[in-house]
Amino acid sequence: MTAAADLDASRIPRHVAIVMDGNGRWAKRRGLKRTDGHAAGEEALFDTVEGALEIGLKWMTVFAFSTENWRRPLDEVRFLMRFNESLLLRRRDDLNERGVRVRFIGRRGGRVPKRVLRHIEDTEALTHSNRRMTLTFAFNYGGRAELVDAIRSIATEARARKLDPAKVDEKVIARHMYAADMPDPDLLVRTSGEYRISNYLLWQLAYAELVFTDTLWPDFRRADLFAAVQEFQQRERRFGAIEGA
Repeated sequence: MTAAADLDASRIPRHVAIVMDGNGRWAKRRGLKRTDGHAAGEEALFDTVEGALEIGLKWMTVFAFSTENWRRPLDEVRFLMRFNESLLLRRRDDLNERGVRVRFIGRRGGRVPKRVLRHIEDTEALTHSNRRMTLTFAFNYGGRAELVDAIRSIATEARARKLDPAKVDEKVIARHMYAADMPDPDLLVRTSGEYRISNYLLWQLAYAELVFTDTLWPDFRRADLFAAVQEFQQRERRFGAIEGA
């Protein structure tokens, strides 16, 4: 089992993104409802947050609810909305006391209940001055949707300012993403043995190291985060350059 002391403190990634996958399978193996798996994932999330704080991680982003999740059975969608709402109410003061800034990326409005949006805004306002770590929830989020929204925003700006299309570069696009100040993830961790990114942070993951684990999300703990960071530390990141150059 990997411990924080096993890591090179000088090579902690700045930003770790996580796809929290496997709640349904975890529940099925135990003869439980899928919603029980989602509930069990809360302990995994907050033990992982504690581990992230322990090693000095500055940014962590988790995939909480995707734009595709609306296709799930209505009872499950309703549960997830209520669960995320109650999670905010139960945990935001604790996160605030720990110096964690909580933010949300994704489309606001539409089918998301107004009371959930209100709790999101209240939580962001409560924690906005914290800088020990930024915990971002990708909620009602899709990577393609984010790119569409960024392009729409650029087009609106282009009309208003008569922006020359030749001036649209990576910096312009990045400025119109949901969280323009968020650094690109250095490391993506996906649980449950799936080997895909599932429309998550498509722009931002361009040079991220990918670590996949068979552990189902409700069983994930800080030691699993440490193991992923340890694997990250063993890799050479070249960003398109020649090895050793």
